[in-house]
Amino acid sequence: MPADVERERAKTPGGSTAAPRHRVRLDLPRPTRRRLLPAYDPEEFGRFSERIARFLGTGRFIVWMTVLIILWVLWNVFAPDSMRWDQYPFIFLTLMLSLQASYAAPLILLAQNRQDDRDRVTHEQDRKQNERSIADTEYLTREVASLRMNLGEVATRDWIRSELQDLLKELEERRDEGDAGPDR
Repeated sequence: MPADVERERAKTPGGSTAAPRHRVRLDLPRPTRRRLLPAYDPEEFGRFSERIARFLGTGRFIVWMTVLIILWVLWNVFAPDSMRWDQYPFIFLTLMLSLQASYAAPLILLAQNRQDDRDRVTHEQDRKQNERSIADTEYLTREVASLRMNLGEVATRDWIRSELQDLLKELEERRDEGDAGPDR
C-alpha cells in the first residue's frame, strides 16, 4: 500500500493524523471500578460502633472482662504445663487486652462523633423552634398592644352610661330653664 493511502486512512474526521480516541458517553453511568478495599456502608458501621460502645460502657462488660481475666490467669497458673498457653508474665493476655483497647477506643470515638452530630442537629432544630416561638411571641405582643390602644377608642358600657347621664342632666337643665323662662 502506498504511504499516501495509509496516511489518508489514519486521518481522523477533524483532519489530524493522531490515533482516534475512545469517546466517552455522557448519557451512561461510569462502570464500577474494582476496589482494593472492601465496600461497606458507613451508616451501618456507625450503628455497629454505637452498639459496641454502648456495651463497653456497661457493668456487664466489666464483669465479663474481669471473669475472663481471672479464668485466664488461674488456668495459666494452675493448669499442667503442657496445657498452658500463656506463662507467668502473661504477655499474650497483655497483647489481647491491648488489641481490645486499640479497637475499642476508635469505636467509642466514632460513636461519640455520631452522637455529637445528632446533638448538633437537635440543637439547630431547637434553635430554629426558639426563633419561631420568639417571633410568634413578639407578633402576639404587638397585637395585644394594638388591641389595648384601640380599646382606648372603643366606647365601654361605663363610658356610655356616664355620657347618657351627662346628656340627661343637660336636658333637665334646659327644661328647667325653659320652665322658669319669660312666659311665667
